[in-house]
Amino acid sequence: MNEIHILTINPGSTSTKLAVFQEDSLLFGRTIAHTTEELSPYKRLIDQYPMRKKVILEFLKQNNFDIRTLAVVVGRGGILNPLESGTYQVTPEMVDFLKNAPMEHASNLGGILASEIAQEIGANAFIVDPVVVDEMEEIAKITGIPEIRRISIFHALNQKAAAREASRQLQKEYEECRLIISHLGGGISVGAHLNGRVVDVNNALNGDGPMAPERAGSIPTLSLVELVLSGKYSPVEIKKMLTGKGGIVAHLGTNDLREVEKKFLEGSDPKATLVYRAMAYQVAKEIGSLAVVLDGKIDAIVFTGGIAYDKSFIKLIEDKVAFLAPIIVIPGEDEMRSLCLGGLRVLRGEDKVKTWHL
Repeated sequence: MNEIHILTINPGSTSTKLAVFQEDSLLFGRTIAHTTEELSPYKRLIDQYPMRKKVILEFLKQNNFDIRTLAVVVGRGGILNPLESGTYQVTPEMVDFLKNAPMEHASNLGGILASEIAQEIGANAFIVDPVVVDEMEEIAKITGIPEIRRISIFHALNQKAAAREASRQLQKEYEECRLIISHLGGGISVGAHLNGRVVDVNNALNGDGPMAPERAGSIPTLSLVELVLSGKYSPVEIKKMLTGKGGIVAHLGTNDLREVEKKFLEGSDPKATLVYRAMAYQVAKEIGSLAVVLDGKIDAIVFTGGIAYDKSFIKLIEDKVAFLAPIIVIPGEDEMRSLCLGGLRVLRGEDKVKTWHL
């Protein structure tokens, strides 16, 4: 098992994050930004993969890294159909689906790029815990409208990584724990983890749960319908209100919570203070609802994601939920390491690689 090298790839809409690990130790990494000029020739985001592959290989060459030493290439999982948590082999069937996926998302490039590079050297290509991980109980999916079901789209990669770290701190196996994990970032997802499965979680992409810096969260239904029917906004504009231009940015004109925290601490802007407190209030309510899902038996409440660095925000939530369980804060989201560890668990025989089928 000496000299196991793993390349991880995490595509964003205007960037590609890369990292090379030896076992679980980072050797080097970089976030490569893609300019508007670079991206403009491509009508579809998915058509960018040859360009991004070339950029990745050039970066590795510049760092004098021999790709033939790679044991595996791990990409960020895309918008597949619902699947269980785990590490999945990237197959031709998966690549074909990602290239023609009904929902376009930058993460769809992760599996394709991993496959393209792995094929050059005869290595394996994996994805780990994509956002469509679905372990929700059937009872959690029912709504009052039969045609509409709650679906599982959340920060699975970071929630699972934080859950494993929290379990380690608790000196228990993840599969033995009862945890509530709050990923706090541009979107917010709060999940109930029961014995290694996320049995309930808000849809952090399409409008559910707490409001976030860029997302509206749950909205009074009839009021939303009336807004849609008013004719004031196009369908595209309404969707942007829910995801991208909703939440903190809609109220305050910024998605940078550090600016809002500063105003909160200074007491200089009553509106900013109210909205900041309201978002914390909504996260606390979501945690409280999941306490019921876990029958009030909770090993820990865990905060992770970029906003978990904001001690003032965490304190506002903690004041309301600390009576439920001990608090663990694991700030940030080391997605590249999480991808690496997913691949490494398979290489070490700790997990079995899974196969995705349409």
